[in-house]
Amino acid sequence: MITQKMKYALKAMLVLGDEAAQPNPEALTIEKIARRSDTPKRFLEQILLEIRNAGMVSSIRGRSGGYLLIKRPSDISISELLRLIDGPIAPLPCLSRRAYQRCEDCRDEASCRIRKVFAEIFWSYLILIESLTLEDMLRSEQVAEQVIGA
Repeated sequence: MITQKMKYALKAMLVLGDEAAQPNPEALTIEKIARRSDTPKRFLEQILLEIRNAGMVSSIRGRSGGYLLIKRPSDISISELLRLIDGPIAPLPCLSRRAYQRCEDCRDEASCRIRKVFAEIFWSYLILIESLTLEDMLRSEQVAEQVIGA
């Protein structure tokens, strides 16, 4: 499951993505992002700082300041954002590419049936999540309408 912090990050990024699609996008203050995303302002400051430090958004100081996307939505990987905010996404530490750790109770990874089963499941998940971008999420309503007739 993704954390509440990740949900707030996604909501903020969707708001910034919607703004970036406008004919004359403007920098959005934390207050505007919080209002548009229905997210508590106090959480957004830390989240947006992490996302800014990762190079996905920029911040502008001053009266007309705020946050802007600096990457195209098609170049913002949801898996990268997920790892940034929530950490490793593997279901077992021994399956993580970036935060690998041997399981304490495992004698032999090569014969571990739990690892084998979750490796197969995780591989399918990785194929999907690694291909997902902010642009995909911005278009998700259109896709949902086509798929479920919503």
